[in-house]
Amino acid sequence: MLRANRIETLTPMLFLMLAATTPTAIYAGVETVHPVVRIGFPVALAIIGVLGFAVLMHNRGRRMSVRRARRMIAESTWLSGTTGAMCSSWTVMNWLAAPPETHSYYAMVMAMGSLATAYCLSSIRFATFVNLLIGLVPISFLMLTSGIAPEIAAGTSLVVATIFLLRMILQQHDQLIDLLELQHQMRDLAHTDPLTGVANRRAFDMRLDEEIAKADEASPFAIALLDLNGFKPINDQHGHAIGDGVLCELAERLRRACGDHAVVARQGGDEFAILVPAGSPLLETALADHILAALAAPYRIGGQAIGVGAGIGTAYWPEHGDSARKLLEVADRALYAAKAAGRAPMSSVESVGRVA
Repeated sequence: MLRANRIETLTPMLFLMLAATTPTAIYAGVETVHPVVRIGFPVALAIIGVLGFAVLMHNRGRRMSVRRARRMIAESTWLSGTTGAMCSSWTVMNWLAAPPETHSYYAMVMAMGSLATAYCLSSIRFATFVNLLIGLVPISFLMLTSGIAPEIAAGTSLVVATIFLLRMILQQHDQLIDLLELQHQMRDLAHTDPLTGVANRRAFDMRLDEEIAKADEASPFAIALLDLNGFKPINDQHGHAIGDGVLCELAERLRRACGDHAVVARQGGDEFAILVPAGSPLLETALADHILAALAAPYRIGGQAIGVGAGIGTAYWPEHGDSARKLLEVADRALYAAKAAGRAPMSSVESVGRVA
């Protein structure tokens, strides 16, 4: 999407410049060159330039999606390759038909056009390589083999400039990858609990909002809130390192119990939340009992067996609420009702409706 956004920003002026050079190209064409190449190619390029500019300006401001970005990259690749081939054919045929003293004009036109195109398409490495290959290799070969010293010198300079540009494009691509990886790492850090490695409150709230936005009556989902019983005495008696170990082990058990079928998040302290999305097989189970069963065994931290209980409350969309606030309120009341019931170290209430 970043590559497509760059193309969408840079290429409108490239299309406009392509159309603007058409009159001079027709005027400078050698009369002995076939009219299809001498006049037809510039006219076709002008039409492509005008249409391309109009389409890009019309689409400017549209939301960029992955699908649209891929289509834009593919279209830019084949369209730039086609126009590059037409420009290169026009240049080579006019060069061969023109007197030596005018060769520099055709070389300059082709070189400037190819380098400008390569810059605009630099985010697409394949398209850049294709355009430089089609646009500069033929004219560079003609210049280097002309036997005229100034043209050989100019051809050499063009080859060096092309190699330098290719190196910059490769470096830019690597920098883009590094930037995306850094953004990905920062996003993970922003949405991950640093102690347990599960999602944090912010990530849970975002996923819950996304689930509500796409939910429908035929696809219910559930949330669960979990709180440890007697966690503070563990910190007091064994130290915070042991307490942290209990939290990490609990988070790992929750991950194993939920697998890829739910999102486990730490809300803070000893409070955890679970989002079971629509279509998850966990919705077919007694959710609270399934989770508590995974937490029942003692926690062995630092060679010590630590026993700790937990309470859990659940809420289902849309039965218990049609908003994140209502669902969290229902699950929170169910959690504290379960903890107040005190029937066992591990206790649960499926919803407020069952507390009474």
